[in-house]
Amino acid sequence: MEKQITNGRTKKGTSGYSNITVKKETAIRFRTYSKRFSKSHSEVLDGMIQYFKENNLHPFGEGTKIILDSIKKLERQMMKKIDRLIAIIKNMEKTSIRPTYEMMLILYEAYVKDGRKPRREPVQLQEERMDFLEPRNTVPKIEHQRILREFESYKKRCNEILNSVEKVEPMMGKPYLKINMGIGVFESLKYQLK
Repeated sequence: MEKQITNGRTKKGTSGYSNITVKKETAIRFRTYSKRFSKSHSEVLDGMIQYFKENNLHPFGEGTKIILDSIKKLERQMMKKIDRLIAIIKNMEKTSIRPTYEMMLILYEAYVKDGRKPRREPVQLQEERMDFLEPRNTVPKIEHQRILREFESYKKRCNEILNSVEKVEPMMGKPYLKINMGIGVFESLKYQLK
């Protein structure tokens, strides 16, 4: 702990000033250097020491080597990234820009060789159709096929009923037709025809 003398008494642990003996030329250089920052000599010296500690630098030769090595490392990383960018640009040029340019060049040369200006064909307007208002007698194919299937089923059912009809000639009265059909089948047929 530093001792500070105030009014003839000394205090321990207070921050005060201390003298350091340095050469006159070094002191002049330090004073001119610290004037650039508009700070006191103590603040500049404290900042310098802090900078050396944080960056793990040594003031005697090792520091510049570390800085130069880190700069070279950054330069190598940047060159690798620049090389990647160049490769991407070359790939784009080869796969998309160059073929597009060549197609445009071919089209331009064909246009120049032709010597004529392209003739614009008149736009033909489609006549307005009014037939959509008229009723149509057409049925979609799927609907038509469904109707045919239902008709075949109905025809088959009618044939079954006709085959079960008998002619009855009674002794007295007029002859009549009799359908041989069970009650359940008759009820089912009645329900389907509703």
